[in-house]
Amino acid sequence: MKRIVLIILLIVVASCDNKSKIEKQIEEITVSLTIERFDKIFYETPVEDFQKMKSDYPAFFPSQFPDSIFVNKMTDPLYRELYHEVQKKYSNFSPVQEELEEVFRHIKFYFPNQKTPSKVTTLISEMDYQNKVIYTDSLLLISLDLYLGKEHKFYEFPDYFRQTFQRSQIMPDVVSDFSTRVIAPPREKAFLNQMIYFGKEMYLKDLILPKYEDFDKIGYSKEQQIWCEENEEEIWRYFIEDNVLYDSDTKLVQRFIAPAPFSKFYLEIDAESPGRTGVWIGWQIVRSFMKNNEVSLADFLAMDAKEIFTRSKYKPKK
Repeated sequence: MKRIVLIILLIVVASCDNKSKIEKQIEEITVSLTIERFDKIFYETPVEDFQKMKSDYPAFFPSQFPDSIFVNKMTDPLYRELYHEVQKKYSNFSPVQEELEEVFRHIKFYFPNQKTPSKVTTLISEMDYQNKVIYTDSLLLISLDLYLGKEHKFYEFPDYFRQTFQRSQIMPDVVSDFSTRVIAPPREKAFLNQMIYFGKEMYLKDLILPKYEDFDKIGYSKEQQIWCEENEEEIWRYFIEDNVLYDSDTKLVQRFIAPAPFSKFYLEIDAESPGRTGVWIGWQIVRSFMKNNEVSLADFLAMDAKEIFTRSKYKPKK
């Protein structure tokens, strides 16, 4: 028995040592970021200087909109209150910048051929929750008005949306938007393909956000994560017994993949469940695959969902 315990400890130590070697390599990667607080520029520019601001930042002033829209926004009491709330939360942006630099170092390590932004621009986006961050080769846009904390008085959204309007969601959102550049969308509409696609995205968060808790990576509360862990076998049994893995019914995406207040098993457990349980299971399948197979990251990301599932040897935790 002692010998078995010793072997296990050696394996764990070797694994941790290998991981620390990778992290040491990542720490040595150079990243230089310029931070542009356009939220401050916009609301602290006097109205009489609007035209100069517009000429300096033409991308933020689409020609199809009259100047009056932007001028009114600069002086609108409600928007100015929102601006002050953003400044209270993010007057010091240095901690966020440090995290962003760490994220970009990880991206450079795992994807050396991918360009990373050299500039980060913060703004207030009128609560555009579908575009909280926008990742491009040269620029990263972050809408700080959508990271004020889930209980903020300005958020008139359902709980499951407000859950992701927290400071802890900035980096996971950055990785999510980046992932669309390296993970091809599913070629088939089968539910399994959808699960594996988002499972790949979540696995990238494992690599790029190693210090983050799982519940922050997926946008859950701690209690929602525990629920998934404790009910993993039940969720999987439902998917198998209802023969949904290879079903192409688009309603399955709404029931188990898309953000929602709960997953729709049409059972008593629905009210207790978080949304996106299909994403959670896809994540566990992908983790099992990477644990049981030696493949490059590029080959894995290009691999077919059926092959990943077959070779994953996935068995839910009891």
